[in-house]
Amino acid sequence: MKARMNIAELEPNGYKRVLTLENYIQASDLDKTHLELIKIRASQINGCAFCINMHTKDAMAQGETAQRIFLLNAWRETNIFTPEERTILAMTEEVTKIHEAGLTEETYHAAKTLFTENYIAQIILAIATINVWNRIAITSHTQPEL
Repeated sequence: MKARMNIAELEPNGYKRVLTLENYIQASDLDKTHLELIKIRASQINGCAFCINMHTKDAMAQGETAQRIFLLNAWRETNIFTPEERTILAMTEEVTKIHEAGLTEETYHAAKTLFTENYIAQIILAIATINVWNRIAITSHTQPEL
C-alpha cells in the first residue's frame, strides 16, 4: 500500500496540536504500562498496523512481556491483567467503539472505585488521542517500519 499523503507536512499546525496533546498525555500521571496497553488495544481494534508495531515495541522496551501483548485481544479470557488494567482495557474498548454504547455506567463505576477522577480523565484523553493517531495513520496509509 502506497502512502497517500503526509499530514504533518500538509497541515503542520493541526498535526502539532495533536502532538501537543500526545506530549501532555506522556507527561501526565498515567502509568506507562497503562498508557501502552491503551495504545496497543485501541490500535488493535482500529486495525492500525503502524501504531500496533510502534506501541508493542515501546511496551516491550519498558518491560512489558510478549505474552501479555499476545493476549490483549483476549484479555477478558485471562487472569494476567490486574483489576486496574482490566478496567482500563474495558474503557479503551468502549470509548474506541463509542458508537456501540459509549462508556457504560458499569465500566465508569468500576473506574471510579479504582482511580481518581483526574486519572479517569487522563485515561479518556489517552484513548481519544490514540484514536486520532490511528485515524491519521490509517487514512494516510502510514506503514510500519520493519
